[in-house]
Amino acid sequence: MISVIICSADPAALQLVKENVAETIGTDHEIIAFANANAEKGICELYNEGTKQAKYDILVFMHEDIEMKTVHWGARVLEIFAGNPKLGLVGVAGGGYKSLVPSSWYNADLEMNGGFYCNLIQGFKHSGREAFLDYRNAKNEKLTKVASIDGCWMATRKEVALTHPFDQHLLKHFHAYDIDFSLAVGRQYDVAVTYEVLLSHFSEGNFSQVWENEISKVHKKWSAVLPVNADGLDEKSLLRYERRAFRLYFERKLDQGKTYKELMQVCWNARHSRIFKGLKWYKMYVDLWRVWRKGND
Repeated sequence: MISVIICSADPAALQLVKENVAETIGTDHEIIAFANANAEKGICELYNEGTKQAKYDILVFMHEDIEMKTVHWGARVLEIFAGNPKLGLVGVAGGGYKSLVPSSWYNADLEMNGGFYCNLIQGFKHSGREAFLDYRNAKNEKLTKVASIDGCWMATRKEVALTHPFDQHLLKHFHAYDIDFSLAVGRQYDVAVTYEVLLSHFSEGNFSQVWENEISKVHKKWSAVLPVNADGLDEKSLLRYERRAFRLYFERKLDQGKTYKELMQVCWNARHSRIFKGLKWYKMYVDLWRVWRKGND
């Protein structure tokens, strides 16, 4: 039995996804939907409200621009949680390494970034590209432990969501909640990607300035925890990879008009990380100062 929680901006899309869930879930369920077309509340606040209202022990948070493809996917989700007592959160896409450098749940700037794991049909609402099946299961597993997941679709236990609520005080909009929730849950439980549930996601996301601001908040909050290395990458090499990724991040953001002060605040937050203690952080600071000087010569 599953409680499906949706923050809706489009009544027509909501109706379609309700019908789709009813046809495919394959178990008793309820849908808790919040009409939020005018964005009166952030997604974290509404997800927390949905958690409190839910009458079932397994919760699924999902976007409304989704079509579930797997028949009886709900029954499969129940089996996954029943068979994995340490599992706290599961999605259909996620990254094995969550970088200290601000990014989504996967940072392409890193030379060695752990795995990119997913099973979904990715659509492209904004760019107009043709949708395709994005299946990445390098370990050939049914369930892969990851550092963080994509929030387009994610399932958890009600007790987990009550103990580790979405941070509605920090995140007021509709971005970064998935990374924040993954990191919070991952402190006590396993976070994983399943390949046994397939869905079609119609949008590739919108990486706006608001998205960037929310990501920055999450990285500041978790700076003492990041990076999260669920893939077991060589810890001795992480400092080198992160330093390079920071340089690329600074170069790109300077080109986009970010100020030295804004970027050095990101650097300052990173001093809490286990990989940048003491002199190691100072060396990175000098690296980034040189990037800024080079761009202003």
